[in-house]
Amino acid sequence: MTLDQPWLPALIALLLGYLLGAIPFGLLLTRFGGAGDLREIGSGNIGATNVLRTGRKGLAAATLILDAAKGAVAVLIAGAYNPAFAPLAAVGAFFGHLYPVWLGFRGGKGVATFLGIALALHWPCGVTFAIVWIAATFLTRISSVGGMAAAVAAPVCAAVMGMFDLVLLLLAFTLMLLWKHRANLARLLDGTEPKIGAGKTRA
Repeated sequence: MTLDQPWLPALIALLLGYLLGAIPFGLLLTRFGGAGDLREIGSGNIGATNVLRTGRKGLAAATLILDAAKGAVAVLIAGAYNPAFAPLAAVGAFFGHLYPVWLGFRGGKGVATFLGIALALHWPCGVTFAIVWIAATFLTRISSVGGMAAAVAAPVCAAVMGMFDLVLLLLAFTLMLLWKHRANLARLLDGTEPKIGAGKTRA
């Protein structure tokens, strides 16, 4: 078995992405930072929003940055070897974050990792993602609205900029992210989704 076999480098890119994406930075940072087991706090989610509920803003910021970085790094490493493998690494990283094998396939909701992937694949779409995320969160004071709005903006940006090879990939990520936010969507429809700073919230 050698790298001359065309399917092997593609598989390696996919697995590399998955292994990087599956690193649960939020869980690791809160545990080693003395904030306890993140899965027993707030919503039990391993993302930055739930880390913020520990009261450790620094850990939350670090989680957001590292969750974005692992998606970007996976794409950049695979793309440096062969640009055609970058989307495979992106798929691996995104699903690794959502369904990490180390945590019984119970991972995060993918917003920060989606950001990192978008920045690495096509930075204008990544910047658009970030701007929409910040703006929607600021205007509504609802974390989930910001993340979902940003996810919808990414494939729209790719289409507007003529990056049609990325539209389907980003759209698939958007649909998966919305699926992971289905409980939030239900609460939004019921008018019960809590706002940032309104006491205990769910992510």
